[in-house]
Amino acid sequence: MPQQWPAADIARRILDGFDDYREHFRQITDGARERFEQAHWQETQTASAARINLYEEKVSEVTGWLRAGFDEVALLDVSYWPLVKSAYICLIDLRLDDELAETWYNSIFCGLFSHDLISDGCMFIHTTRPSLRGHERAAQTRIYRPRGALSSMLEQIFADYSFNVPYADLEGDLRRLEGELRESLPDWVCKDPALSVELFSPVLYRNKGAYLVGRLFNQDEQWPLVIPLLHREGKGIQIDALITDEAEVSIIFSFTRSYFMVDVPVPAEFVGFLKRILPGKHIAELYTSIGFYKHGKSEFYRALINHLANTDDRFIMAPGVRGMVMSVFTLPGFNTVFKIIKDRFSPSKSVDRATVIEKYRLVKSVDRVGRMADTQEFSDFRFPLSKFDPECLAELLEVATKTVEVHGDTVLIRHCWTERRMTPLNLYLENANEAQVREALDDYGMAIKQLAAANIFPGDMLLKNFGVTRHGRVVFYDYDEICFLTEANFRYIPPPRFPEDEMASEPWYSIGPLDVFPEEFPPFLFADAGQRRLFSQMHGELYDADYWKGLQGAIREGKVIDVFPYRRKGRDE
Repeated sequence: MPQQWPAADIARRILDGFDDYREHFRQITDGARERFEQAHWQETQTASAARINLYEEKVSEVTGWLRAGFDEVALLDVSYWPLVKSAYICLIDLRLDDELAETWYNSIFCGLFSHDLISDGCMFIHTTRPSLRGHERAAQTRIYRPRGALSSMLEQIFADYSFNVPYADLEGDLRRLEGELRESLPDWVCKDPALSVELFSPVLYRNKGAYLVGRLFNQDEQWPLVIPLLHREGKGIQIDALITDEAEVSIIFSFTRSYFMVDVPVPAEFVGFLKRILPGKHIAELYTSIGFYKHGKSEFYRALINHLANTDDRFIMAPGVRGMVMSVFTLPGFNTVFKIIKDRFSPSKSVDRATVIEKYRLVKSVDRVGRMADTQEFSDFRFPLSKFDPECLAELLEVATKTVEVHGDTVLIRHCWTERRMTPLNLYLENANEAQVREALDDYGMAIKQLAAANIFPGDMLLKNFGVTRHGRVVFYDYDEICFLTEANFRYIPPPRFPEDEMASEPWYSIGPLDVFPEEFPPFLFADAGQRRLFSQMHGELYDADYWKGLQGAIREGKVIDVFPYRRKGRDE
């Protein structure tokens, strides 16, 4: 080792890069309030994508700084990096975002080294952060106590949460809100003198909405509380709903949604607060929901390796129809699927490997409107051979030799995506009763329409490419054929020129690569005639090319169409 190998200088340079990233992240996030107040919805979408892309951009910058600023032979000698890690730990110990700083360090290390060199001695495979911080930190919440006067408490809340745009009808909204609160809670709770409301001080922003997030509690119970606000251009701000149902609040923080913009000086404390009101959510998902998706990825990986180390669970092929492009496997006791690209695709697929990767990465940066599953991309996963069911491993080695390798007692997955596991819609319908079939098909149509409203055309809309979540929502999860809606060319089938045209094996009209004929959807989507008729009754406009062209026109005019992540009682959609 060189006598003065600059471990501390490298650690400081990495942390300087983290500070630069956090400042740019904060600037984008802090602009959310002004974008909401000024109803700059297209800027909101642009800012969301920019903040997602920011992380990789800044990691690339810092690895460039390190290569330029230090002797590369020494810099890339992995044996020195335990010293860098030790120096870095000292630098981050008193920070309020120290867990994020660990993930940042890991990203820099992986940007410099092969994944073959990953170890806990050189990076933070396991966190060094204490689960409970020993030093005092400023409170991030506000407490309100109605003491039997709900209306006065609500007035105080919205006096505290004011904007540079007035409320459109504050008095009317507060009356309605009080009614919804009384309807949501048992009568005795509303009269309980110990009832309190705790709200996170910063407002959360996403798409066209702003959200107050917190909880209602007394000495014995608690309920989550979310109050969405909308800015109706030319009218002012509208208090849109009051939500205390845990399942509905969970959907607002779903893995199918875009990330919130919110100022969180102490991320761990806010995630802990969310975890208390949403105990069914994993902390990885909660970090991701507020824009820290890379740290969400770290927490996911730690949960995965802990699960493998402490259970007898083994990987099996995921239930459902085998994919034409992706091979999908899962762990029965871990609510995730792992998706890898096959070596060869079905002849009916015109995409290549690079296009599939591009499509999956696109999903990260667009508005998923609650209808597309978020993904995490991983490279060089290593799992014990004993953790694979033999049939599963044999199938993976047969269809994905470029991605799956066996080295002794280890299975190497060169590249994969992870997604939340859902029940494939086609399997769900096979086992559903009449009411469940109706509800699922209606939501399937709504999923297609809401994706279209967000300028996403799924391409392959077969039932097997959609899943049903634990909350019964239908979500799209197969991305190899998605495109922007405005790229597709929706057409009617031209009338036949001669009677023989309809009997011909080839169409009598030309078909371009982006041409879509909605008239062809019914038999393509539904083998079951009953389901086909039912869907036509509920969403028959999807079979009309003019419907799709109308959406395209609205999007090209710059309209950002409302898609709400909650039920709007008594309001027009």
